[in-house]
Amino acid sequence: MSSKAVAVPPTPVGAVIEAGKIGKCYHIYERPQDRLKQMLWRGRRRFYREFWALRDVSFTVQRGETVGVIGRNGSGKSTLLKLLCGTLAPTMGTLAVRGRVAALLELGTGFNPEFTGRENVHLNAAILGLDDAEIEHYLPEILAFADIGEFIDQPVKTYSSGMAVRLAFAVAAHVRADILVIDEALAVGDAFFVQKCMRFLRGFQERGTLFFVSHDTGAVINLCDRVLWLDHGRLHAAGPAKEICEHYLATLRASRAAATLSPSTRAIMDQPALPTPSQRAAAGPVDQRLAVLNQTRFRNDLELFEFRLKVAGHVTGAVRVEDVYFEDEQGQLLRWMVGGELITLVVDALVLSGIDNPIIGFFIKDRLGQNLFGDNTYLTYAADHRPVAAGQHLIARFNFRMPVLPVGDYAVDIAVASGTQREHLHHCWCSDALIFKSHASSAHQGLVGMPMLNIELSIASDSAPEPVQGQIS
Repeated sequence: MSSKAVAVPPTPVGAVIEAGKIGKCYHIYERPQDRLKQMLWRGRRRFYREFWALRDVSFTVQRGETVGVIGRNGSGKSTLLKLLCGTLAPTMGTLAVRGRVAALLELGTGFNPEFTGRENVHLNAAILGLDDAEIEHYLPEILAFADIGEFIDQPVKTYSSGMAVRLAFAVAAHVRADILVIDEALAVGDAFFVQKCMRFLRGFQERGTLFFVSHDTGAVINLCDRVLWLDHGRLHAAGPAKEICEHYLATLRASRAAATLSPSTRAIMDQPALPTPSQRAAAGPVDQRLAVLNQTRFRNDLELFEFRLKVAGHVTGAVRVEDVYFEDEQGQLLRWMVGGELITLVVDALVLSGIDNPIIGFFIKDRLGQNLFGDNTYLTYAADHRPVAAGQHLIARFNFRMPVLPVGDYAVDIAVASGTQREHLHHCWCSDALIFKSHASSAHQGLVGMPMLNIELSIASDSAPEPVQGQIS
């Protein structure tokens, strides 16, 4: 077996990573004394067994690609990333990595717990290739991104897990790397920081190469162009993110079901499904299950946090958002709301310099920065061209039924512009103006749960279908 790992200068175009049949083998000793025996016998006898974490893995990554890595625990994902970062050397095969690599692997990797955060920033940035002048230049940006305040001068051993991730991500984000490697690092951290990280990653995708490992296939599909599927240390499949992730999930479901299905059940599943007529429900636009669900642990409780003004993107300064909040049907300020109920999103914006044809819009996005839904005032007031003078307030009210949201963190972005849908000028953009958290939910699949007009379940046989009595209709 031979191994060869090389780091070469970056090239303008072409492949930045080339792996040819790489493998990583570990020697597993049953007893400590076997290590000594192996040294004494000088390879004439084996006192260990081999464990191949990776074997015969080949792939090429082009500059600017975002590549996801998926697989079950123990499939070799983390080992692959460590090979790419140079913290491990391959046992076999060749691996060429072109450009500067920054990595977020295990929590706190590379941090000395006895050093302060500031000292660890200098240490990690130096390891990643920055000289003293560059470190001093980027230090204010790193500290602002991490946003851990006075703790920057405290030993890292006193940090929480979230603070350690914030600092590690801040360093990796500002060393101007060509390749960024992330291994489940976004699983820790508050909602504001995760949204900040997602904005950085989407900006990084425009100029660099991203390697992203996660068990969250939704995040992988959303972020990645291509996916590598590892299974028992081998490359099982590679291809478009959506196609490979769907195949991966189908395989997981099939393997779990195979252990529990009896032969008779499999025979029934193999029979063709009976056709069912489509019916148009006459019920109103309210999920008929909410009255029952809201009395159980599945009630979709959404906790709202205070408005937080954070302006990002291109702004003119002509408008400033003063407040953003949710109201109930009676106009009362909400601190908690429930998925499925009617609510109103209110935006209060102060005009600092006169504008014409104002437009206020919003997006609600999940923790990955995916825009779930949103709207703006343009179509409703397209014929209203009245100007707004300095000192006046624009009050926008969006009334809608809040979807049932899976458990997790969500954010509201607010934008104020003037003009039309096609040609407009942004005056203010507030990223993460509101954060809210879904604590419990009946929605377990998909991005949101939509209210159902009607749900029926029947048992089909040779005779007419018989309705099944239950609490779902």
